[in-house]
Amino acid sequence: MEENATSPRSVRLVVNSPQQMGELGRRLAKLLRAGDLVMLSGELGAGKTTLARGLGEGLGVRGAVTSPTFVIARVHPSLSAGPPLVHVDAYRLGGGLDEMEDLDLDVSLTDSVIVVEWGEGKVEELTDDRLQVRIHRAVGTASFRGTTPGPPEADEVRHVTVTGLGERWASADLSVLSA
Repeated sequence: MEENATSPRSVRLVVNSPQQMGELGRRLAKLLRAGDLVMLSGELGAGKTTLARGLGEGLGVRGAVTSPTFVIARVHPSLSAGPPLVHVDAYRLGGGLDEMEDLDLDVSLTDSVIVVEWGEGKVEELTDDRLQVRIHRAVGTASFRGTTPGPPEADEVRHVTVTGLGERWASADLSVLSA
């Protein structure tokens, strides 16, 4: 994993494999506590669920963290004294927070870590304090000459930007994610 640029509230990383994406999730989990909202965005296949799986491992929760697409949300209780992980996939939900009210995320937020895939425009109203993780997949990257496609490994490269929003993240040093 390579670091592109950092500030206390934002860090940009280059992730070269699914294993590195999982490791990023495990490192990110060390910064999280009950009440945190993490919004994951990126193209299909960008690695949002792989990152969420790493978060679950880092938080030490029960159950395999898999894509919740067809159930919309899964709760993973902690195997220790840590907070549970609520993993939400908002892909199929068209509206904003109104459509998500049945999930009671506002109730879960105080004692859980909530991770929402595809949450932009849907869950921001839950809290001013949130962590935004944007994953960009560089599909079909050209070689340095620009004439031929890059090596197959180029499709594994992800550019990840982690940004802390609100008072909760004002003094957080996100550069520890690039370690």
